[in-house]
Amino acid sequence: MSDYEQAARELRAATDEVKRFAEASTTELRNLGKVTEETKASADKALAEMSGLSTRLTDLEQRAARRREPSEDTALTLGEEFMASDAARDLKSSFQGRIRTEMERKALTTGPATMGATTSAGTSLIPAMRLSGIDMIRLPQPTLRSLIPSGATSSPIIEFVRQKSFDNKATPVAEGAAKPYSDMSFELSRANVAVIAHLFKASKQALDDAPELVSIINAQGVAGLEQVEEYQFMYGDGTGANILGLMKQATAFAAPAGLAVPDAAFDTIRMAMLQASLSLYPATGIVLHEIDWFRITSVKDGIGRYVLSDPQSVATRSLWGLPVVVSNTIRQGDFLVGAFATGAQIFDRQSVAVEVATVGDDFEKNMVTVRIEERTGLVVYRQQSFITGTLPPDATAAKKA
Repeated sequence: MSDYEQAARELRAATDEVKRFAEASTTELRNLGKVTEETKASADKALAEMSGLSTRLTDLEQRAARRREPSEDTALTLGEEFMASDAARDLKSSFQGRIRTEMERKALTTGPATMGATTSAGTSLIPAMRLSGIDMIRLPQPTLRSLIPSGATSSPIIEFVRQKSFDNKATPVAEGAAKPYSDMSFELSRANVAVIAHLFKASKQALDDAPELVSIINAQGVAGLEQVEEYQFMYGDGTGANILGLMKQATAFAAPAGLAVPDAAFDTIRMAMLQASLSLYPATGIVLHEIDWFRITSVKDGIGRYVLSDPQSVATRSLWGLPVVVSNTIRQGDFLVGAFATGAQIFDRQSVAVEVATVGDDFEKNMVTVRIEERTGLVVYRQQSFITGTLPPDATAAKKA
């Protein structure tokens, strides 16, 4: 009997003993109105013994779990190789004569790989250490969904009425004179709900042998979906199944009347904010590529000091009082300034869904198909809410002026 089995048996006996003293205490309390000191002492002793056995059993379980690292390869000894051979299985107690079997040479030096036809870099004498987990490819973190409010829809098409113009004829009118008519026009706008999806193929054996593979497919698959969603929200052209993105609907940057187009990134962003304010849609945020933000934050004054921040301090991502969102989705050189909280809205028809099924010849090949998809759309209420353009190639032009 193993130590674990012995400890488990003793723990069961100790548990029964504690139950017996509990019943005795209940009987004494009912008949005598109190529990005798002898019963109390015996019960305390039984509880202490049960606690000790429980700790011992837990220690044995943990020791057994650590006994073999999951990364170790299993290599058979020469004797085990022989006993596993077909010739050894034919041996009988009455056998007389000679027997010979060939053993694979690599089995004496290397252990089989966990999966696949290759072998591990370790040998049976020096097993390779396999680190836990899988080192995954990093994907850009989505940012636009955190800036734009979200809603829900039950339709594949989103329609909304937008005011197109307002001709204000209001004026002081003399007594008895005709009053002027003001005029306004409206238009019906629509946005399509797009399906963003992709599939994975995996063998059932792989999913059984590596349970973490399921979570990896889910996590990486969802991250890939979000990456494409981010690009659609930014640059989708609205054709076919594509979303009409912000950059395709935003108003092009243009210097207001009486002002020259600036040659510095600082001034370009500030003038785009002015353009949005003159359209009565003040900007609430700025989106820049990470390299462009680096260029802007690297600008120094005439004596070599950084204009935006001190390298020894924690720099906040803000420019002209507005938060700057650094994104790898927006193209290098482009910028987007806008009223993200009020100028646009995301509508989800179906949130991200992960489905696993056997389709086609999956059953014959022992495979499964993983589908990850969502249905979402973007509505831009007013194009003037967003200003987009190209940054000057020289971000340091400000200090040269």
